[in-house]
Amino acid sequence: MRVGIVAESFLPNVNGVTNSVLRVLEHLKREGHEAMVVAPGARDFQDEIPDYLGFEIVRVPTVMVPLVDSLPIGVPTTTVAAALAGFKPDIIHLASPFVLGGAGAFAARQIGVPAVALYQTDVAGFATKYHLPMVANLAWEWTRTIHNMSEMTLAPSSSYIRELEAHGIKNVRHWGRGVDTELFNPAKRSEVLRRAWDPTGEKKIVGFIGRLAAEKSVHRLAPLVDDPSVQLVIVGGGPERDELEALLPTAVFTGPLGGEELARAYASLDLFVHTGEFETFCQAIQEAQASGVPTIGPRAGGPIDLIKHGENGLLLEVPTFEAELPDAARWVLDDARHADLQRAARASVENKTWAALGDQLLGYYSEVLDAYERNVVHLFGRDVALPRWAPARLGQPRRQARRDDTA
Repeated sequence: MRVGIVAESFLPNVNGVTNSVLRVLEHLKREGHEAMVVAPGARDFQDEIPDYLGFEIVRVPTVMVPLVDSLPIGVPTTTVAAALAGFKPDIIHLASPFVLGGAGAFAARQIGVPAVALYQTDVAGFATKYHLPMVANLAWEWTRTIHNMSEMTLAPSSSYIRELEAHGIKNVRHWGRGVDTELFNPAKRSEVLRRAWDPTGEKKIVGFIGRLAAEKSVHRLAPLVDDPSVQLVIVGGGPERDELEALLPTAVFTGPLGGEELARAYASLDLFVHTGEFETFCQAIQEAQASGVPTIGPRAGGPIDLIKHGENGLLLEVPTFEAELPDAARWVLDDARHADLQRAARASVENKTWAALGDQLLGYYSEVLDAYERNVVHLFGRDVALPRWAPARLGQPRRQARRDDTA
């Protein structure tokens, strides 16, 4: 199978979209498939990589958008359609489509290839957080257009499946995220690191790991800052770091971490608190759970599916999150139940491997390809391929079943 991926974000920018694309590419490589990625360029050309695991990365120019200054936005040029047409994919994978992915959706129709769109970013929710209600309404209209141009939409949580369907998006299916349970593991807990954060060795370590931006609402940790029994640790970078350092003067700010350093940071926490309500999935919660760390999150979006209230952590109502947080943290950190919560956190993700999720994704690809094949044969006969949106191509010879090309 040949998979053309149009990614709204990719290396060197590291975020949820990038990470899931990397895991998909790794699975495609293991299973012997071919892939190509169209993605935004880096702010510094020297940071770009020409390929990943031997799969070509085609870059488009980028622009910087106010309020999301660390995330380059890919410009939807004609490169998108040209690169995909040249690659001749069997299926097109749209990773969190909005700007560049929108061009990918149109290109899929132009070249007559089915598309699967992965909903990963709540753009409308972010717009609301940034006090742009008109942009939020337009974002939903555009999201509906892009996703309904695709044959299938994959959403990472039950709450967002319901929300997408409520906004008129069709054929929405569930596809979660895997987690690396070898990298993120309770065995990575480091007493040396904990002592560096808390020289007294007497405090409970409560942490947030993620992008320091408005939509993450990290300011909601403020009720814990004066608790003498708690040491706050903030891992990550972003445009709100300076403001948060002023708001949380006793917190330890590590900056962004990756790999083993990140794994040690997760495992060295006693409690992970995710504060933002616009997460379509929230991989950080899964990584904390894999590290044996109980979690607190908002009763909204992805965390609802990940946190089993009272078993591996707690869900707090969004309007009262800050008011509830101190008591919730004390409940989780109570020595009478903390060890049970730790064990339950790890157990809740042990079967959520990327290999299993990769196989599920390939199953969705096959389902889309089979349905697409049946529709084309039904409408135009077995020897003619004509996308129903492009009547000018009626009568052109059809290339034989795409999946046979790489058999």
